[in-house]
Amino acid sequence: MRARSHPEVASTREALALLGLTGPTEGAALTAAFRAAVKAARPDQPGGDETRFRKVIAAWRLLQGEARGPALEPPPVRPAPPPVVSITPLEALRGGRATVEIGGRTLRVRVPAGMRSGEHLRLRRGGADGADLHLPVLIRAAEGLSALGDDLYMGWPTPPRLIEDGGRVEIDTWAGPRSAWIVAEQETLRVRLKGLGLPARGSRPQGHLFVTLEPSADAPSSAEDLLVRFTRVWTPERMAA
Repeated sequence: MRARSHPEVASTREALALLGLTGPTEGAALTAAFRAAVKAARPDQPGGDETRFRKVIAAWRLLQGEARGPALEPPPVRPAPPPVVSITPLEALRGGRATVEIGGRTLRVRVPAGMRSGEHLRLRRGGADGADLHLPVLIRAAEGLSALGDDLYMGWPTPPRLIEDGGRVEIDTWAGPRSAWIVAEQETLRVRLKGLGLPARGSRPQGHLFVTLEPSADAPSSAEDLLVRFTRVWTPERMAA
């Protein structure tokens, strides 16, 4: 039975010691250490030794292999992520069309009303190989509106006196003027207008509009606001009639 051969150098630590090194070394420094150690270990030189000579060579090969590291497979080429369909809250409310860039092509895609962020639009045969594409949708804040889930959010400048005393606040929303009542010194300066969020679609319910009341000295009072609305409707021609 043939005896199993043992490696000349059993560890990296031993290999470093054979080359006179105290820590990991690469490149020219490793080569210089090997040349000095192998020259000193040559059997035909004074103080040389055949066993030590073989071990120095084995140590050099071991450290070279560790410096190169194991061969790695090239990372797989991942397909480019699909482009995001960016729409505004009003486009999410009413539907419309959006422009996307796909593989150097500019496409116009139809966006149905009621889309939410995170949902996907299916683009039939939109891929380079003719496969369907599913494009993620993102609703970006615009025109004073932002969307979160089913609901819409906006701010509205409100006279500080109205916030302190309470009363009716008139808010211009995407659906037209709406009224809301607030109590004196209301803690949460936000009102909910039911049913003015994103429309129901599939399993998603009808959303609401949340309005943050922002104290503003420049905001018109309730009386001033009513006067402005009155003058918008009652023109001089209608009053003369």
